[in-house]
This record gives sequence, structure tokens and C-alpha cells, in this order.
Amino acid sequence: MKLNYYPDTDSLYIDLSEKESADSVEVTEGVVIDYDVDGNIVGIDIDNASGKLAMNQLSINRLPFKKEIIAM
Repeated sequence: MKLNYYPDTDSLYIDLSEKESADSVEVTEGVVIDYDVDGNIVGIDIDNASGKLAMNQLSINRLPFKKEIIAM
């Protein structure tokens, strides 16, 4: 899973899978869910993210990480 924030557009993309998006559905204004060919969620795109989310904090609890966490 990857979190990608784009400050120039104030959008956050949550990449949940390495699979490609085959379909997208806007579930509410400015929030789009991307699906693969099998109907599985592969990503979430949030426009105006700083107005919809608490962008100043991130809390991770009990995820079974096997790889190093990289912060940029």
C-alpha cells in the first residue's frame, strides 16, 4: 500500500494494489474508487484531501509489515 499526496492539486491517492485500474466509480463528490478487472478495489483518489482528511497525522496500528517503511 502506498499513500501519494500531490500538493499542486491537493489530492491523495491511496494505492492498495499493484494491479491496474479497469473501472472507477465516484462514491461521493471528489472521492473515486478504482477497481481491477475482477472488481477488487485497487485504489482510492481523494480530491481536496486537506479539507476532507486530517493530513497532519498518520497512525498505523498492528499491520504485519515485512518490509522497511520508507518516508520521503
